[in-house]
Amino acid sequence: MNKVVTNAEEAINEIKDNSTIMLGGFGLCGIPENCINALVKANVHGLTCISNNAGVDDFGLGLLLQKHQIKKMISSYVGENDEFERQLLSGELDVDLVPQGTLAERIRAGGAGIPAFFVPAGYGTEVQEGKEVREFNGKMHLLEYGLTADFAIVKAWKGDEHGNLIFKATANNFNQAMAMAGKITIAEVEELVPAGELDPAQIHTPGIFVQHIFKGVNYKKRIEFLTVSD
Repeated sequence: MNKVVTNAEEAINEIKDNSTIMLGGFGLCGIPENCINALVKANVHGLTCISNNAGVDDFGLGLLLQKHQIKKMISSYVGENDEFERQLLSGELDVDLVPQGTLAERIRAGGAGIPAFFVPAGYGTEVQEGKEVREFNGKMHLLEYGLTADFAIVKAWKGDEHGNLIFKATANNFNQAMAMAGKITIAEVEELVPAGELDPAQIHTPGIFVQHIFKGVNYKKRIEFLTVSD
């Protein structure tokens, strides 16, 4: 099945107000830049976004925050996004801060069909509030639920017409797990090749999990912190 669409605008066309969306990447690395920009232009509102963080003020999910298109963030890190911090503290934005490892496992579990699991992270902190607690091997654990979304938007290095994906290095963070946890998964790729050209042994996400794929353009690949030496 050919799953190729023309561009980001066509890929996100099904996303409507009040959708829940997972967006891959780590910081500014491996984020679906094209689709985020398309969502800004489409002016969809009331979004619940599941992502490790929310970019920076003028890039990534920060662009959606600027226009108040996000009603809730489920993430592990406020990061260097002043607008994210401001909306959180003012109560304008509903935020569920989740320990990073727990967030990754909740997404993986959702994609694997595992409804819930116990984890020790967060016990004795605000994270514990309202959660079931059980003891295993002398250690207290919290019940956490798997996460799924209406849409998962991921960014890969290479992909083919059938939706098979290969991620590159750090850009794999959250992308691979999220690709399995969306009811509809959209992939933007740097290189789009005909079916059969990818080495099956190198594929991270099989195409069965992907519904739409397109070749992205004009990637900025911003660096959040530039460290140089004399």
